[in-house]
Amino acid sequence: MLRHRLANGLNVAILPDPGSPAVALNLSFQVGSVDEVPGRTGFAHLFEHLMFQGSDQVAPGEHLASIESVGGAANAYTSSDRTVYHETVPAGAFELALWLEADRLRSLAVTQANLDAQRGVVVQEKAQRYDNRPYGDMLEALVAQHFGQQHPYGHIPIGSLADLHAASLDDVTAFHRRWYRPSQAHLVIVGAVDPETAIAMVEQHFADLEDAPSPDRGSITHEALPGGTRELIREVPHPLVHRSWLAPAADQRDHLALELGVAVLTQGHASRLHHSLVKDQGVAREVHAIILPHMRANSIASIMVRPADGIDTQTVLGHLDQALAAFTGPLGNELERAKAQYERDWLEQLATVEDRAEAVGQLWFTHGDPTAINTWLDELASITPEDVARVISSRPGESQLHYLPRNPS
Repeated sequence: MLRHRLANGLNVAILPDPGSPAVALNLSFQVGSVDEVPGRTGFAHLFEHLMFQGSDQVAPGEHLASIESVGGAANAYTSSDRTVYHETVPAGAFELALWLEADRLRSLAVTQANLDAQRGVVVQEKAQRYDNRPYGDMLEALVAQHFGQQHPYGHIPIGSLADLHAASLDDVTAFHRRWYRPSQAHLVIVGAVDPETAIAMVEQHFADLEDAPSPDRGSITHEALPGGTRELIREVPHPLVHRSWLAPAADQRDHLALELGVAVLTQGHASRLHHSLVKDQGVAREVHAIILPHMRANSIASIMVRPADGIDTQTVLGHLDQALAAFTGPLGNELERAKAQYERDWLEQLATVEDRAEAVGQLWFTHGDPTAINTWLDELASITPEDVARVISSRPGESQLHYLPRNPS
């Protein structure tokens, strides 16, 4: 892996793969919904859309069209902590992808017309993904229950539609000017490129971009909320109950122990809780888990249980809590099974240049080192049963979230 830093602060990591027919670019900016303020939420996600709406030399919609015209693909996503733009192209179109990224970073068209149009797109997205689907407000409910509206992690990336409707062009332009700068970005390139040639091309297309001092992100002073109980009556097909708690931040070693512990408890039919709640006691139909990783405060871990027919959510929650209280660590080969599943998924991810670029970018952002991809399986192997027992037994800020059908059958 070759690393390079431009004079304007842009960080670059190149992982050559001469046998690949393609090249992947992963450009991530250190800005997410955590960087928004109350009354101005949804801006980070809004730019995930606005960044495809044209620049000085590229018409609206032509970024995607140009990539697709050469047989490539491009997309973007926003998380609580970063915004990522990625594309995969045939090796011969590598410089085209670089030029497109540089042009929109240099001269993005943040206009009133584009703002109005993309506000409408976000409204439709929120309706489709959150408002008009069963359990669509689950993530929003979880973060609100643990952090509250004033906390930087107290809202999900799509933000508030009221805030977006109230946003002026000046508000949006100021957000872009503050966060979209070379020193806020990591560029990962993976695939059929010569590293020295790739560095020369990056310098050619990005070196003239002006930078400014990195914005002060400050520290998060808001405390998480104490645990509590919330019931949601919704148009859902069946009840669900979540037991959630505050978990280690994404950059901590204990976060990996948490992932393995949650896998031991919930991943697949061989998991501890599936055996206990579904097979042995028959009080649940299914058990799953989610982890919402955060970089600058606690993450959120949640175990979700669907009660068996005739079992209410409070009863199944009681059984879940008993099982969690009795958990003293992995038994037999439980941890080895979880590690094997993790390693299989990890190696499968590294099979494509696009996912390899994402893995490098994620580890670079989270742990400060793109070469962490080379030692990540060693980190996995180092997690002990005692690590897992400790992180699962410590569940601060426990909360319960009950989804109840509006018209139970």
